[in-house]
Amino acid sequence: MTNRRNVLLLLVSAMLASFLMGAHDDGCDRPRTVSASGISKATVKIPTGSDGLTAEQRNVAERLKKDNEPGAIKHLYVISAYSGQVLIYSTVKGKVTSGGKRLTPTSVTAYNSSGTLYGGFSVDIGGNKMTTTEVLQDDGTYGSSAEYLYWWDTNGVYHQHYVQGGQIVHISDQPLSVPGVVINMQIAGDAAPAAVKAPVESSKTELKKEKP
Repeated sequence: MTNRRNVLLLLVSAMLASFLMGAHDDGCDRPRTVSASGISKATVKIPTGSDGLTAEQRNVAERLKKDNEPGAIKHLYVISAYSGQVLIYSTVKGKVTSGGKRLTPTSVTAYNSSGTLYGGFSVDIGGNKMTTTEVLQDDGTYGSSAEYLYWWDTNGVYHQHYVQGGQIVHISDQPLSVPGVVINMQIAGDAAPAAVKAPVESSKTELKKEKP
C-alpha cells in the first residue's frame, strides 16, 4: 500500500514538473513579441558572404572606404524638383559633409565617469550662476545651424550649400550626362582636371527663373 502511494506521488510530481516546463517553453514566464492580431515575431537567418558580412554591412563598409579614399573626387548636382534642370554643378574633393556633424557631443549625462551626480556646466545668466548639460560647440557657441552641406572642390574652393525646398542633391563618383546647368562651379577655375572639367554638354552662368 505504501509502495503504491509512493509511486502515485512520483507520477504526480513528474506530471507537475512536465506541465511547468511546458508553460515556460510556451513563453508564459517571459514576454513575447506579438502583434495586436496575435501573430508572433518571425526571425530570419540572413546568409553572409565569405567575408562574414551581410550585403547591407558590406555596402556600409564599402561606402566608408570610398568616402575616405585619399584623392577621391566626386561630382555634386543640385537638381530642381520642379523642372528637372540642374541648378548647380561642382566637383567634390573627398566627400560632402552635413553641417550637423561635430567632433564633440551636444550634451552630457547627469553622472560622471566615477558614477557620482554631475551638475553640468556653469553659465552666467542675468548675474545668476546656472547649470546646463549642453556642451559648448567646437566654435565656442551654443545652438544648432540651419541644414546645409559643405565641401571642397578640386580647386580647393570651399562651398556651403543650404538645402531649401524643391531641391534634389545628387552625388556620384562619375560625372553625369545632363543637358546643361545654370551655375557651373568649375567655370571660374582653370586648375580643374580635364576629366572633370566638362561633365555636361553645355554650361550657362546666367541664373534662370524657374516655373512653379
